[in-house]
Amino acid sequence: MDNTKLKSRMSGKVQDLAAPVEVVATTSDTALIPVDSNYIALGSNAMAIIKDNLKHQPLSYDLFDVVKSPSGGATVFEVPGLAGAEAEKELVGIILDYTTPRAYWDTPDPVEGTPPVCMSRDSLISQDGKACAQCPLNTFGSKDGDSNAKACKESVLLFLLRPQSIMPLLVRVPVTSKPRFLRYMARLVGTLTPLNGVVTKITLEKATSKQGKPYALFNFNAVSVLSPEETANARAFAEQFMELVDAADMDIEMAEAG
Repeated sequence: MDNTKLKSRMSGKVQDLAAPVEVVATTSDTALIPVDSNYIALGSNAMAIIKDNLKHQPLSYDLFDVVKSPSGGATVFEVPGLAGAEAEKELVGIILDYTTPRAYWDTPDPVEGTPPVCMSRDSLISQDGKACAQCPLNTFGSKDGDSNAKACKESVLLFLLRPQSIMPLLVRVPVTSKPRFLRYMARLVGTLTPLNGVVTKITLEKATSKQGKPYALFNFNAVSVLSPEETANARAFAEQFMELVDAADMDIEMAEAG
């Protein structure tokens, strides 16, 4: 081959390699997007309004709207509203905080509102100072002989702040979905994402127990992220709000009979 032609071709290759590469941006359906915040609790005097309206009265459990797991495997939430209960396929908001209560009743079918015989706010230490992990009522199969359930009932209670309200919605997650929620928390930890730094969407899916009974499983997904300023505001609001909750001593009320 002619050396002149070879040098010319090599020179062209070098110029091609040196040329800037055009980067094409791609998007993912699962990518989180910044939230265009319309959370009125984060940009207002929400705490002052709450304290003024309560007139220093305790923030008792019955002041909250509560959403429970639907029965029969239904995949729609019943959310209390001004005009009565409203059906919603999903709940979206900022989780201000959560507790992991457990409680034991000494009757197989306690009436709603009946105080438990024993309870724990964090599922670790009972109200009388005993370790829940060592309690025989916390073992699988202790409830009855027909299932592998525990006699001591577990749940997760979420304080979910929605955009157009300064009072969070209480969402009670049953024990069947507790592992899913804790895995969601672990994923946030794994990405150094604070609990108050994302908007979470909660949905339901139908499942069937080993005994053939339908029930609802909860799904948790982060759908958008808050800015650093919004995250700081959400954290500050959460801390002040939970101080009111703690002062009201809601422990017994957080347990759910039935």
